[in-house]
Amino acid sequence: MSQEYQPQILEQTLQTEWAESNRFAAHPDDNREKFYCLAMFPYPSGKLHMGHVRNYTIADVIARYQRMLGKNVLQPMGWDAFGLPAENAAIQNQVPPAEWTLNNIADMRQQLARLGFAYDWDRELATCTPEYYRWEQWFFTRLMEKGLAYKKEADVNWCETDQTVLANEQVIDGKCWRCDNPVERKAISQWFIKITAYAQELLDDLDTLTEWPEQVRTMQRNWIGRSEGATVRFPFRDTPIEVYTTRPDTLMGATYLALAPQHPLVQTAAAENTQLNAFCQQISTSTVAEADMATMEKLGMDTGLRAQHPLTDEPLPIWVANFVLMGYGSGAVMSVPAHDQRDWEFASKYALPIVQVVSETTEAPADLSTGAYLQRGPLMQSGQFDGLDFDDAFDAIIGELESKGLGHRSVNFRLRDWGVSRQRYWGAPIPVINCTACGAVPVPDDQLPVILPTDVALQGVGSPIKDTPAFYETTCPQCEAPATRETDTFDTFMESSWYYARYASAKNTEAMLDEEADHWLQVDQYVGGIEHAILHLLYARFFHKLMRDAGLVSSDEPF
Repeated sequence: MSQEYQPQILEQTLQTEWAESNRFAAHPDDNREKFYCLAMFPYPSGKLHMGHVRNYTIADVIARYQRMLGKNVLQPMGWDAFGLPAENAAIQNQVPPAEWTLNNIADMRQQLARLGFAYDWDRELATCTPEYYRWEQWFFTRLMEKGLAYKKEADVNWCETDQTVLANEQVIDGKCWRCDNPVERKAISQWFIKITAYAQELLDDLDTLTEWPEQVRTMQRNWIGRSEGATVRFPFRDTPIEVYTTRPDTLMGATYLALAPQHPLVQTAAAENTQLNAFCQQISTSTVAEADMATMEKLGMDTGLRAQHPLTDEPLPIWVANFVLMGYGSGAVMSVPAHDQRDWEFASKYALPIVQVVSETTEAPADLSTGAYLQRGPLMQSGQFDGLDFDDAFDAIIGELESKGLGHRSVNFRLRDWGVSRQRYWGAPIPVINCTACGAVPVPDDQLPVILPTDVALQGVGSPIKDTPAFYETTCPQCEAPATRETDTFDTFMESSWYYARYASAKNTEAMLDEEADHWLQVDQYVGGIEHAILHLLYARFFHKLMRDAGLVSSDEPF
Protein backbone atom coordinates (compact mmCIF):
# COMPACT_ATOMS: atom_id res chain seq x y z
CA MET A 1 0.00 0.00 0.00
CA SER A 2 1.37 3.36 -0.99
CA GLN A 3 2.24 5.67 1.91
CA GLU A 4 1.93 8.72 -0.34
CA TYR A 5 -1.20 10.84 -0.04
CA GLN A 6 -2.56 11.34 -3.53
CA PRO A 7 -5.48 13.80 -3.28
CA GLN A 8 -6.31 13.68 -6.99
CA ILE A 9 -7.07 9.96 -6.62
CA LEU A 10 -8.26 9.52 -3.04
CA GLU A 11 -10.39 12.62 -2.72
CA GLN A 12 -12.04 12.20 -6.09
CA THR A 13 -12.91 8.59 -5.27
CA LEU A 14 -14.44 9.48 -1.92
CA GLN A 15 -16.30 12.50 -3.27
CA THR A 16 -17.78 10.40 -6.05
CA GLU A 17 -18.98 7.83 -3.51
CA TRP A 18 -20.45 10.59 -1.31
CA ALA A 19 -22.36 12.04 -4.25
CA GLU A 20 -23.65 8.69 -5.52
CA SER A 21 -24.81 7.56 -2.08
CA ASN A 22 -26.17 11.00 -1.14
CA ARG A 23 -24.10 10.58 2.01
CA PHE A 24 -24.92 13.94 3.62
CA ALA A 25 -28.64 14.12 2.90
CA ALA A 26 -30.50 15.05 6.08
CA HIS A 27 -33.87 13.57 7.09
CA PRO A 28 -35.93 14.36 10.18
CA ASP A 29 -35.40 11.79 12.92
CA ASP A 30 -37.10 12.35 16.26
CA ASN A 31 -34.92 9.68 17.86
CA ARG A 32 -31.72 11.65 17.32
CA GLU A 33 -30.70 15.12 18.45
CA LYS A 34 -30.70 17.47 15.47
CA PHE A 35 -27.96 19.95 14.67
CA TYR A 36 -28.47 22.63 12.00
CA CYS A 37 -25.12 24.01 10.87
CA LEU A 38 -25.23 26.89 8.40
CA ALA A 39 -22.67 29.15 6.78
CA MET A 40 -23.92 32.33 5.13
CA PHE A 41 -24.61 31.51 1.50
CA PRO A 42 -22.38 33.11 -1.12
CA TYR A 43 -23.11 35.63 -3.80
CA PRO A 44 -22.30 33.84 -7.11
CA SER A 45 -19.68 36.32 -8.27
CA GLY A 46 -17.79 33.86 -10.43
CA LYS A 47 -15.18 32.03 -8.39
CA LEU A 48 -14.66 31.11 -4.77
CA HIS A 49 -12.14 33.23 -2.88
CA MET A 50 -10.18 32.46 0.28
CA GLY A 51 -12.82 34.09 2.49
CA HIS A 52 -15.38 31.59 1.19
CA VAL A 53 -13.01 28.67 1.76
CA ARG A 54 -12.23 29.84 5.29
CA ASN A 55 -15.87 30.24 6.38
CA TYR A 56 -17.07 27.06 4.73
CA THR A 57 -14.18 25.04 6.17
CA ILE A 58 -15.02 26.28 9.67
CA ALA A 59 -18.68 25.32 9.24
CA ASP A 60 -17.80 21.94 7.71
CA VAL A 61 -15.50 21.06 10.60
CA ILE A 62 -18.30 21.89 13.05
CA ALA A 63 -20.85 19.87 11.06
CA ARG A 64 -18.60 16.82 10.80
CA TYR A 65 -17.74 16.97 14.49
CA GLN A 66 -21.41 17.10 15.46
CA ARG A 67 -22.11 14.18 13.13
CA MET A 68 -19.33 12.18 14.85
CA LEU A 69 -21.12 12.85 18.16
CA GLY A 70 -24.12 11.01 16.73
CA LYS A 71 -26.29 14.00 15.97
CA ASN A 72 -28.57 14.30 12.95
CA VAL A 73 -26.82 17.10 11.06
CA LEU A 74 -28.27 19.40 8.42
CA GLN A 75 -25.71 21.44 6.48
CA PRO A 76 -27.19 22.93 3.27
CA MET A 77 -25.82 25.26 0.60
CA GLY A 78 -27.37 27.73 -1.83
CA TRP A 79 -26.89 31.02 -3.63
CA ASP A 80 -27.71 34.65 -2.80
CA ALA A 81 -28.18 35.31 -6.47
CA PHE A 82 -29.97 38.64 -7.00
CA GLY A 83 -28.39 42.09 -6.73
CA LEU A 84 -26.62 45.03 -8.30
CA PRO A 85 -23.18 43.40 -8.79
CA ALA A 86 -24.60 40.84 -11.24
CA GLU A 87 -26.44 43.59 -13.07
CA ASN A 88 -23.28 45.67 -13.38
CA ALA A 89 -21.22 42.65 -14.44
CA ALA A 90 -23.83 41.77 -17.05
CA ILE A 91 -23.67 45.30 -18.46
CA GLN A 92 -19.87 45.12 -18.57
CA ASN A 93 -19.84 41.69 -20.22
CA GLN A 94 -22.87 42.25 -22.46
CA VAL A 95 -24.76 39.19 -21.21
CA PRO A 96 -28.13 38.92 -19.40
CA PRO A 97 -27.76 38.82 -15.59
CA ALA A 98 -29.55 35.45 -15.41
CA GLU A 99 -27.05 33.83 -17.77
CA TRP A 100 -24.11 35.40 -15.93
CA THR A 101 -25.43 34.29 -12.54
CA LEU A 102 -26.36 30.72 -13.46
CA ASN A 103 -22.99 30.13 -15.13
CA ASN A 104 -21.25 31.36 -12.00
CA ILE A 105 -23.38 29.12 -9.81
CA ALA A 106 -22.36 26.10 -11.88
CA ASP A 107 -18.67 26.99 -11.54
CA MET A 108 -18.86 27.64 -7.80
CA ARG A 109 -20.89 24.49 -7.14
CA GLN A 110 -18.18 22.47 -8.85
CA GLN A 111 -15.51 24.16 -6.72
CA LEU A 112 -17.43 23.49 -3.49
CA ALA A 113 -17.89 19.85 -4.44
CA ARG A 114 -14.18 19.52 -5.20
CA LEU A 115 -13.34 20.91 -1.76
CA GLY A 116 -15.30 18.00 -0.28
CA PHE A 117 -17.67 19.89 2.00
CA ALA A 118 -20.41 17.73 3.53
CA TYR A 119 -23.46 19.50 2.09
CA ASP A 120 -26.97 18.21 1.58
CA TRP A 121 -27.16 19.19 -2.09
CA ASP A 122 -30.77 18.00 -2.32
CA ARG A 123 -31.74 21.22 -0.53
CA GLU A 124 -29.78 23.57 -2.79
CA LEU A 125 -31.59 26.80 -3.65
CA ALA A 126 -30.93 29.95 -5.64
CA THR A 127 -32.82 33.10 -4.72
CA CYS A 128 -33.13 34.21 -8.35
CA THR A 129 -35.40 31.28 -9.29
CA PRO A 130 -39.20 31.71 -9.39
CA GLU A 131 -39.48 28.58 -7.23
CA TYR A 132 -37.83 30.55 -4.43
CA TYR A 133 -39.09 34.11 -4.80
CA ARG A 134 -42.66 32.92 -5.42
CA TRP A 135 -43.02 32.38 -1.68
CA GLU A 136 -41.38 35.67 -0.86
CA GLN A 137 -43.99 37.37 -3.05
CA TRP A 138 -46.77 35.33 -1.46
CA PHE A 139 -45.64 36.32 2.02
CA PHE A 140 -45.42 40.00 1.05
CA THR A 141 -49.08 39.96 0.00
CA ARG A 142 -49.93 38.62 3.45
CA LEU A 143 -48.00 41.46 5.04
CA MET A 144 -49.98 43.91 2.90
CA GLU A 145 -53.23 42.40 4.18
CA LYS A 146 -52.04 42.82 7.78
CA GLY A 147 -50.97 46.45 7.22
CA LEU A 148 -47.31 45.57 7.79
CA ALA A 149 -46.32 46.42 4.19
CA TYR A 150 -47.20 49.87 2.87
CA LYS A 151 -46.19 52.44 0.28
CA LYS A 152 -45.25 56.05 0.98
CA GLU A 153 -42.99 58.83 -0.20
CA ALA A 154 -39.59 58.89 1.47
CA ASP A 155 -36.36 60.85 1.14
CA VAL A 156 -33.65 58.83 -0.57
CA ASN A 157 -30.27 59.25 -2.22
CA TRP A 158 -31.21 59.44 -5.90
CA CYS A 159 -28.90 59.17 -8.89
CA GLU A 160 -30.59 60.80 -11.86
CA THR A 161 -28.08 59.30 -14.28
CA ASP A 162 -28.62 55.70 -13.19
CA GLN A 163 -32.27 56.31 -12.30
CA THR A 164 -32.07 54.47 -8.98
CA VAL A 165 -31.91 54.83 -5.22
CA LEU A 166 -28.42 54.53 -3.74
CA ALA A 167 -27.50 53.20 -0.35
CA ASN A 168 -25.72 55.73 1.86
CA GLU A 169 -22.51 53.74 1.37
CA GLN A 170 -22.77 54.31 -2.40
CA VAL A 171 -22.63 58.10 -2.09
CA ILE A 172 -19.05 59.40 -2.10
CA ASP A 173 -18.49 63.12 -1.57
CA GLY A 174 -22.06 63.77 -2.69
CA LYS A 175 -21.61 61.84 -5.95
CA CYS A 176 -22.68 58.45 -7.28
CA TRP A 177 -20.05 55.78 -6.69
CA ARG A 178 -20.48 54.45 -10.23
CA CYS A 179 -21.07 57.38 -12.57
CA ASP A 180 -19.54 60.16 -10.40
CA ASN A 181 -22.52 62.44 -11.03
CA PRO A 182 -24.17 64.48 -8.25
CA VAL A 183 -26.64 62.67 -6.00
CA GLU A 184 -29.72 64.47 -4.82
CA ARG A 185 -32.03 63.97 -1.91
CA LYS A 186 -35.36 63.11 -3.47
CA ALA A 187 -38.78 62.05 -2.25
CA ILE A 188 -40.02 59.04 -4.18
CA SER A 189 -42.76 56.52 -3.56
CA GLN A 190 -41.42 53.28 -2.09
CA TRP A 191 -42.62 50.10 -0.40
CA PHE A 192 -41.80 49.60 3.26
CA ILE A 193 -42.18 46.80 5.78
CA LYS A 194 -43.04 47.92 9.29
CA ILE A 195 -40.05 46.68 11.27
CA THR A 196 -40.73 49.46 13.79
CA ALA A 197 -43.80 47.50 14.96
CA TYR A 198 -41.32 44.91 16.27
CA ALA A 199 -38.67 47.31 17.59
CA GLN A 200 -39.27 46.64 21.28
CA GLU A 201 -39.43 42.86 20.80
CA LEU A 202 -36.27 42.88 18.68
CA LEU A 203 -34.55 44.81 21.46
CA ASP A 204 -35.88 42.71 24.35
CA ASP A 205 -35.11 39.37 22.69
CA LEU A 206 -31.43 40.27 22.34
CA ASP A 207 -31.21 39.32 26.02
CA THR A 208 -32.20 35.75 25.12
CA LEU A 209 -29.36 35.39 22.59
CA THR A 210 -26.80 34.57 25.25
CA GLU A 211 -24.52 32.64 22.88
CA TRP A 212 -24.29 35.48 20.35
CA PRO A 213 -21.11 37.61 20.46
CA GLU A 214 -21.70 40.56 22.75
CA GLN A 215 -20.34 42.91 20.08
CA VAL A 216 -23.10 41.87 17.69
CA ARG A 217 -25.80 42.30 20.32
CA THR A 218 -24.45 45.74 21.24
CA MET A 219 -24.41 46.81 17.59
CA GLN A 220 -28.03 45.77 17.21
CA ARG A 221 -29.07 47.53 20.41
CA ASN A 222 -27.48 50.72 19.19
CA TRP A 223 -29.05 50.40 15.75
CA ILE A 224 -32.53 49.89 17.23
CA GLY A 225 -31.75 52.85 19.47
CA ARG A 226 -34.51 53.02 22.06
CA SER A 227 -34.80 56.32 23.89
CA GLU A 228 -37.22 57.82 26.38
CA GLY A 229 -38.22 61.44 26.13
CA ALA A 230 -41.12 63.72 25.34
CA THR A 231 -43.23 64.71 22.38
CA VAL A 232 -43.57 68.51 22.48
CA ARG A 233 -46.02 70.61 20.47
CA PHE A 234 -45.02 74.19 19.67
CA PRO A 235 -48.16 76.20 18.86
CA PHE A 236 -48.21 77.56 15.30
CA ARG A 237 -51.39 78.99 13.83
CA ASP A 238 -53.94 76.17 13.57
CA THR A 239 -51.44 73.28 13.53
CA PRO A 240 -48.79 72.88 16.23
CA ILE A 241 -45.27 71.82 15.19
CA GLU A 242 -44.50 68.50 16.87
CA VAL A 243 -40.98 67.45 17.89
CA TYR A 244 -39.45 64.62 19.90
CA THR A 245 -36.69 65.28 22.41
CA THR A 246 -34.73 63.15 24.86
CA ARG A 247 -33.93 66.29 26.86
CA PRO A 248 -37.21 67.90 27.95
CA ASP A 249 -35.22 69.30 30.87
CA THR A 250 -33.66 71.77 28.41
CA LEU A 251 -36.96 73.02 26.96
CA MET A 252 -36.55 76.46 28.53
CA GLY A 253 -33.32 76.86 26.52
CA ALA A 254 -34.97 76.30 23.13
CA THR A 255 -34.30 79.40 21.00
CA TYR A 256 -35.39 78.28 17.51
CA LEU A 257 -36.98 75.40 15.62
CA ALA A 258 -35.21 73.71 12.70
CA LEU A 259 -37.31 72.05 9.97
CA ALA A 260 -36.44 69.81 7.03
CA PRO A 261 -36.75 71.43 3.58
CA GLN A 262 -39.48 68.91 2.72
CA HIS A 263 -41.60 69.79 5.77
CA PRO A 264 -45.11 70.85 4.63
CA LEU A 265 -44.83 74.14 6.51
CA VAL A 266 -41.56 74.96 4.72
CA GLN A 267 -42.95 73.92 1.36
CA THR A 268 -45.92 76.23 1.82
CA ALA A 269 -43.66 79.14 2.77
CA ALA A 270 -41.26 78.40 -0.12
CA ALA A 271 -44.11 78.54 -2.63
CA GLU A 272 -44.41 82.26 -1.84
CA ASN A 273 -40.72 83.02 -1.34
CA THR A 274 -38.38 82.52 -4.31
CA GLN A 275 -35.24 82.89 -2.21
CA LEU A 276 -36.42 80.30 0.30
CA ASN A 277 -37.50 77.99 -2.52
CA ALA A 278 -34.08 78.22 -4.16
CA PHE A 279 -32.36 77.47 -0.86
CA CYS A 280 -34.57 74.41 -0.27
CA GLN A 281 -33.68 73.15 -3.74
CA GLN A 282 -29.99 73.67 -3.00
CA ILE A 283 -29.88 71.70 0.26
CA SER A 284 -32.10 68.96 -1.14
CA THR A 285 -29.09 67.60 -3.03
CA SER A 286 -27.26 66.70 0.19
CA THR A 287 -26.97 63.17 1.58
CA VAL A 288 -29.49 61.44 3.83
CA ALA A 289 -26.78 59.46 5.66
CA GLU A 290 -26.78 60.15 9.39
CA ALA A 291 -22.99 59.91 9.62
CA ASP A 292 -22.58 62.56 6.94
CA MET A 293 -25.21 64.80 8.55
CA ALA A 294 -23.15 64.92 11.73
CA THR A 295 -20.00 66.21 10.05
CA MET A 296 -21.19 68.31 7.11
CA GLU A 297 -21.42 72.11 7.17
CA LYS A 298 -24.65 73.29 8.77
CA LEU A 299 -26.71 75.46 6.43
CA GLY A 300 -30.01 77.18 7.09
CA MET A 301 -32.37 80.03 6.32
CA ASP A 302 -34.95 81.86 8.39
CA THR A 303 -38.41 81.20 6.98
CA GLY A 304 -39.73 84.39 8.54
CA LEU A 305 -42.31 82.34 10.42
CA ARG A 306 -42.60 82.21 14.19
CA ALA A 307 -43.87 79.44 16.47
CA GLN A 308 -44.76 79.83 20.14
CA HIS A 309 -42.81 78.36 23.04
CA PRO A 310 -45.21 75.95 24.78
CA LEU A 311 -44.32 77.10 28.31
CA THR A 312 -43.27 80.76 28.01
CA ASP A 313 -45.40 81.77 24.98
CA GLU A 314 -42.31 83.54 23.61
CA PRO A 315 -42.02 83.62 19.79
CA LEU A 316 -39.43 81.22 18.33
CA PRO A 317 -38.02 81.65 14.82
CA ILE A 318 -38.59 78.77 12.42
CA TRP A 319 -35.56 77.93 10.31
CA VAL A 320 -35.11 75.46 7.50
CA ALA A 321 -31.87 73.49 7.96
CA ASN A 322 -29.95 70.87 6.00
CA PHE A 323 -29.28 68.71 9.07
CA VAL A 324 -32.96 67.85 9.59
CA LEU A 325 -34.37 64.84 7.74
CA MET A 326 -38.05 64.57 6.90
CA GLY A 327 -37.86 60.80 7.17
CA TYR A 328 -36.75 60.90 10.81
CA GLY A 329 -39.45 61.72 13.32
CA SER A 330 -41.62 64.66 12.34
CA GLY A 331 -39.00 66.49 10.26
CA ALA A 332 -38.74 69.16 12.97
CA VAL A 333 -36.16 69.68 15.73
CA MET A 334 -36.33 71.67 18.97
CA SER A 335 -33.00 73.49 18.98
CA VAL A 336 -31.24 74.14 22.28
CA PRO A 337 -27.83 75.53 21.28
CA ALA A 338 -26.44 75.79 24.78
CA HIS A 339 -26.78 72.03 25.30
CA ASP A 340 -26.51 70.40 21.86
CA GLN A 341 -23.34 70.70 19.79
CA ARG A 342 -25.06 70.63 16.40
CA ASP A 343 -27.52 73.30 17.51
CA TRP A 344 -24.62 75.32 18.97
CA GLU A 345 -22.72 75.24 15.66
CA PHE A 346 -25.81 76.37 13.77
CA ALA A 347 -26.68 79.11 16.25
CA SER A 348 -23.09 80.39 16.33
CA LYS A 349 -22.98 80.57 12.53
CA TYR A 350 -26.27 82.48 12.24
CA ALA A 351 -26.00 84.56 15.45
CA LEU A 352 -29.01 82.97 17.11
CA PRO A 353 -29.50 83.23 20.90
CA ILE A 354 -27.69 80.68 23.09
CA VAL A 355 -29.34 80.40 26.51
CA GLN A 356 -27.82 78.14 29.15
CA VAL A 357 -30.38 76.34 31.30
CA VAL A 358 -28.26 73.50 32.74
CA SER A 359 -25.10 73.80 34.81
CA GLU A 360 -23.02 71.89 37.34
CA THR A 361 -24.37 74.30 39.95
CA THR A 362 -27.25 76.73 39.78
CA GLU A 363 -24.82 79.61 40.05
CA ALA A 364 -21.91 78.63 37.79
CA PRO A 365 -22.46 79.27 34.08
CA ALA A 366 -20.53 77.05 31.68
CA ASP A 367 -18.10 78.36 29.08
CA LEU A 368 -20.17 78.30 25.89
CA SER A 369 -17.65 80.16 23.77
CA THR A 370 -16.16 76.98 22.31
CA GLY A 371 -19.07 74.56 22.36
CA ALA A 372 -22.25 73.39 24.02
CA TYR A 373 -22.44 72.19 27.61
CA LEU A 374 -23.66 68.59 27.25
CA GLN A 375 -23.76 67.28 30.80
CA ARG A 376 -26.83 66.88 32.96
CA GLY A 377 -27.22 69.02 36.04
CA PRO A 378 -29.51 71.35 37.97
CA LEU A 379 -31.58 73.79 35.96
CA MET A 380 -30.98 77.53 35.82
CA GLN A 381 -32.79 80.33 33.99
CA SER A 382 -35.80 78.02 33.88
CA GLY A 383 -38.31 79.85 36.05
CA GLN A 384 -40.28 77.53 38.33
CA PHE A 385 -37.98 74.62 37.41
CA ASP A 386 -34.76 76.26 38.65
CA GLY A 387 -32.64 73.95 40.83
CA LEU A 388 -34.27 70.70 39.72
CA ASP A 389 -31.94 67.88 38.74
CA PHE A 390 -32.36 65.97 35.47
CA ASP A 391 -34.87 63.38 36.65
CA ASP A 392 -37.05 65.83 38.57
CA ALA A 393 -36.92 68.39 35.72
CA PHE A 394 -37.75 65.65 33.19
CA ASP A 395 -40.91 64.73 35.10
CA ALA A 396 -41.92 68.27 36.06
CA ILE A 397 -41.63 69.77 32.56
CA ILE A 398 -43.48 66.85 30.96
CA GLY A 399 -46.16 67.25 33.62
CA GLU A 400 -46.52 70.95 32.77
CA LEU A 401 -46.74 70.17 29.05
CA GLU A 402 -49.41 67.54 29.69
CA SER A 403 -51.44 69.98 31.79
CA LYS A 404 -51.44 72.39 28.84
CA GLY A 405 -52.19 69.68 26.28
CA LEU A 406 -48.89 70.50 24.54
CA GLY A 407 -46.87 67.35 25.14
CA HIS A 408 -46.53 63.95 26.70
CA ARG A 409 -43.98 61.34 27.72
CA SER A 410 -42.99 59.08 24.80
CA VAL A 411 -40.58 56.40 23.64
CA ASN A 412 -38.72 56.66 20.36
CA PHE A 413 -36.54 54.33 18.31
CA ARG A 414 -33.69 55.13 15.97
CA LEU A 415 -34.80 52.17 13.85
CA ARG A 416 -36.78 53.13 10.75
CA ASP A 417 -39.14 51.03 8.67
CA TRP A 418 -37.39 48.87 6.11
CA GLY A 419 -37.54 50.31 2.59
CA VAL A 420 -37.66 47.28 0.28
CA SER A 421 -38.15 48.96 -3.14
CA ARG A 422 -35.28 49.05 -5.61
CA GLN A 423 -35.43 50.64 -9.07
CA ARG A 424 -32.98 48.19 -10.56
CA TYR A 425 -33.78 45.17 -12.71
CA TRP A 426 -32.09 42.11 -11.20
CA GLY A 427 -34.36 41.37 -8.26
CA ALA A 428 -37.66 39.74 -7.39
CA PRO A 429 -40.63 41.72 -8.75
CA ILE A 430 -42.81 43.29 -6.07
CA PRO A 431 -46.20 41.50 -6.37
CA VAL A 432 -48.47 44.52 -6.65
CA ILE A 433 -50.82 45.75 -9.37
CA ASN A 434 -51.53 49.48 -9.49
CA CYS A 435 -55.11 50.33 -10.46
CA THR A 436 -56.45 53.84 -10.96
CA ALA A 437 -59.70 52.90 -9.22
CA CYS A 438 -58.60 50.31 -6.64
CA GLY A 439 -55.13 51.55 -5.76
CA ALA A 440 -52.32 49.11 -4.92
CA VAL A 441 -53.73 45.59 -5.18
CA PRO A 442 -51.80 42.45 -4.13
CA VAL A 443 -51.31 39.92 -6.89
CA PRO A 444 -53.67 36.97 -6.22
CA ASP A 445 -52.15 33.65 -5.16
CA ASP A 446 -53.13 31.92 -8.38
CA GLN A 447 -51.15 34.51 -10.38
CA LEU A 448 -47.92 33.99 -8.43
CA PRO A 449 -45.08 34.03 -9.02
CA VAL A 450 -44.72 37.29 -10.90
CA ILE A 451 -41.80 36.15 -13.01
CA LEU A 452 -38.92 38.46 -13.78
CA PRO A 453 -38.19 38.39 -17.54
CA THR A 454 -34.67 37.05 -18.04
CA ASP A 455 -34.18 37.49 -21.78
CA VAL A 456 -33.36 41.19 -21.60
CA ALA A 457 -30.77 43.59 -22.95
CA LEU A 458 -29.32 46.01 -20.39
CA GLN A 459 -28.32 49.44 -21.62
CA GLY A 460 -26.72 50.57 -18.38
CA VAL A 461 -29.40 53.02 -17.23
CA GLY A 462 -32.64 52.14 -15.53
CA SER A 463 -34.51 48.85 -15.52
CA PRO A 464 -35.61 47.23 -18.79
CA ILE A 465 -38.90 45.99 -17.30
CA LYS A 466 -39.97 49.62 -16.85
CA ASP A 467 -39.91 49.85 -20.67
CA THR A 468 -41.49 46.44 -21.31
CA PRO A 469 -45.28 46.71 -21.76
CA ALA A 470 -45.53 42.92 -22.01
CA PHE A 471 -44.40 42.81 -18.37
CA TYR A 472 -46.20 45.74 -16.77
CA GLU A 473 -49.48 45.92 -18.69
CA THR A 474 -52.17 43.83 -16.99
CA THR A 475 -55.67 44.02 -15.53
CA CYS A 476 -56.81 44.76 -12.00
CA PRO A 477 -57.71 41.58 -10.08
CA GLN A 478 -60.55 43.41 -8.35
CA CYS A 479 -62.30 45.48 -11.05
CA GLU A 480 -60.72 43.95 -14.18
CA ALA A 481 -59.90 47.40 -15.57
CA PRO A 482 -56.55 48.01 -17.33
CA ALA A 483 -53.77 48.36 -14.75
CA THR A 484 -50.00 48.23 -14.42
CA ARG A 485 -47.65 46.01 -12.46
CA GLU A 486 -45.20 47.40 -9.96
CA THR A 487 -41.86 47.65 -11.76
CA ASP A 488 -39.65 48.09 -8.71
CA THR A 489 -37.94 44.97 -7.37
CA PHE A 490 -37.24 43.81 -3.83
CA ASP A 491 -34.15 44.73 -1.86
CA THR A 492 -31.95 41.62 -1.95
CA PHE A 493 -31.97 41.50 1.85
CA MET A 494 -35.51 40.18 1.44
CA GLU A 495 -34.17 36.95 -0.06
CA SER A 496 -31.44 36.49 2.54
CA SER A 497 -33.81 37.12 5.45
CA TRP A 498 -35.53 33.73 5.27
CA TYR A 499 -33.39 31.38 3.17
CA TYR A 500 -32.25 29.47 6.28
CA ALA A 501 -35.89 28.42 6.84
CA ARG A 502 -36.53 27.49 3.21
CA TYR A 503 -33.63 25.03 3.31
CA ALA A 504 -35.65 23.08 5.86
CA SER A 505 -38.65 22.88 3.49
CA ALA A 506 -36.79 23.07 0.18
CA LYS A 507 -38.65 20.20 -1.46
CA ASN A 508 -42.14 21.52 -0.74
CA THR A 509 -43.66 23.07 -3.87
CA GLU A 510 -47.05 23.75 -2.26
CA ALA A 511 -46.11 25.94 0.71
CA MET A 512 -43.51 28.48 1.82
CA LEU A 513 -42.63 26.35 4.87
CA ASP A 514 -43.95 23.16 6.42
CA GLU A 515 -43.58 21.14 9.63
CA GLU A 516 -40.03 20.15 8.69
CA ALA A 517 -38.98 23.77 9.16
CA ASP A 518 -40.00 23.56 12.81
CA HIS A 519 -38.07 20.32 13.15
CA TRP A 520 -34.75 21.84 12.05
CA LEU A 521 -35.10 25.41 13.32
CA GLN A 522 -33.53 27.23 15.07
CA VAL A 523 -30.15 27.21 13.36
CA ASP A 524 -27.73 25.80 15.94
CA GLN A 525 -24.52 27.23 14.47
CA TYR A 526 -24.38 30.16 12.05
CA VAL A 527 -21.02 31.04 10.51
CA GLY A 528 -20.38 34.43 8.91
CA GLY A 529 -18.70 37.80 9.23
CA ILE A 530 -19.28 40.63 11.72
CA GLU A 531 -20.08 42.92 8.78
CA HIS A 532 -23.54 41.32 8.71
CA ALA A 533 -24.25 42.12 12.37
CA ILE A 534 -26.81 44.83 11.74
CA LEU A 535 -28.55 44.59 8.39
CA HIS A 536 -28.72 40.88 7.53
CA LEU A 537 -28.94 39.53 11.08
CA LEU A 538 -31.46 42.15 12.16
CA TYR A 539 -33.64 41.67 9.08
CA ALA A 540 -33.51 37.88 9.50
CA ARG A 541 -34.60 38.20 13.14
CA PHE A 542 -37.46 40.48 12.07
CA PHE A 543 -38.52 38.21 9.20
CA HIS A 544 -38.52 35.20 11.53
CA LYS A 545 -40.92 36.96 13.88
CA LEU A 546 -43.16 37.83 10.93
CA MET A 547 -43.18 34.17 9.90
CA ARG A 548 -43.91 33.13 13.50
CA ASP A 549 -46.88 35.47 13.68
CA ALA A 550 -48.13 34.04 10.37
CA GLY A 551 -48.03 30.54 11.86
CA LEU A 552 -45.16 29.35 9.66
CA VAL A 553 -42.66 28.71 12.47
CA SER A 554 -43.02 28.38 16.22
CA SER A 555 -39.66 29.71 17.48
CA ASP A 556 -38.96 33.37 18.27
CA GLU A 557 -35.46 33.63 16.82
CA PRO A 558 -33.78 32.18 13.71
CA PHE A 559 -30.25 31.61 15.07
